[in-house]
Amino acid sequence: MTEAVPEGGMARHAGGHGVRRSRHGGWRLTTLLFAVIATLPLAPRVALSQGSGDRTRGASADSALRAISRGVAVLPETVTVGDPFRVVVRVRAPRGATLEFAAVPDSGTGVEALDPVHVVPTLDSTATEQTATYRLAAWDVGARAIRIPDVIVRDSLGVRRVAVGRTLSVFVATVLPADSTERVPRPPRALYEFGPPWWWWALVALAALGVLVAVWWLWRRRRQPVSAVRRSPRDEAEAAFGRVEALELVASGERGLHVALMAEVLRDYLSRVVPSAAPSLTSSELLLQLRGDGRLPLPRLVRLLQDVDLVKFAALPIDAVRAEALGGEARALVEAIDVAVQPREPAVVPGGPAPRDAREAA
Repeated sequence: MTEAVPEGGMARHAGGHGVRRSRHGGWRLTTLLFAVIATLPLAPRVALSQGSGDRTRGASADSALRAISRGVAVLPETVTVGDPFRVVVRVRAPRGATLEFAAVPDSGTGVEALDPVHVVPTLDSTATEQTATYRLAAWDVGARAIRIPDVIVRDSLGVRRVAVGRTLSVFVATVLPADSTERVPRPPRALYEFGPPWWWWALVALAALGVLVAVWWLWRRRRQPVSAVRRSPRDEAEAAFGRVEALELVASGERGLHVALMAEVLRDYLSRVVPSAAPSLTSSELLLQLRGDGRLPLPRLVRLLQDVDLVKFAALPIDAVRAEALGGEARALVEAIDVAVQPREPAVVPGGPAPRDAREAA
């Protein structure tokens, strides 16, 4: 019970199915053709862009070999007068280049270097890179310009200069109160400082000379002091005897000291009237020196010196009466020696001729 299908229907069905296939295949072919047509004009452009990219990369690589870069920083940017701050300069140049940094910046703007520049290289095998540090200080308030000379770069292309910065500055803050407006900066110091002029020293010399002349004139006009009355050796001995007796050594129990001091006064008197009787001689040496002088009462002098030596050096006990007697003997020997040694003026007889000195004085 099969139904017969007309041949034409099968053809139509097949034809219709074939049309549908051709219709789908056509759309795919059309899309491919449009894609090919669209890509054909772009192919030269892609090739051109690839060529230009290669040239750009080559130019950039060549410029990278010749490029020089630098960076500058001021640390800190605000300081007070005299406080140190740093200026850090970093320069990168092609490999093999040499960099020359200025030792110190320009000091004409009130900014001075505290230390020479400190240069530290950076380990880099592809380029030459160095960092220079300047330690500075500013001596006036306000915005102070920092002028650092250019960095000199020497490489295979020649000598080039790299500007560090034309507008570098640091701000110096004041430490005065906000209401103070009386700050007057000191004037700049002279390049050469000389001392006072020569006429100033001439005036000083004239003034000193005037003072010396005035002192000399006053010294010449001053009153001459009254010359001291010259006393004879006997008078000096009598005064010394009086000072020893005023001590009252006998009454205080110092009888040996009394005798020694009285004998010492006698020895001083002898040294004045007899040049050979030096005070440094011992008693024995003194007696030997005076042995040939017939003017002196040597026996009395020998006995006195022997008794005094026993009291001084042998600690011979002596009572008050004996001590007074030895002191009186020393005074008596001074009187006797003075009479024998000192010259006496001739006595004037009334009505007789006057002495020769008196006649000469008249």
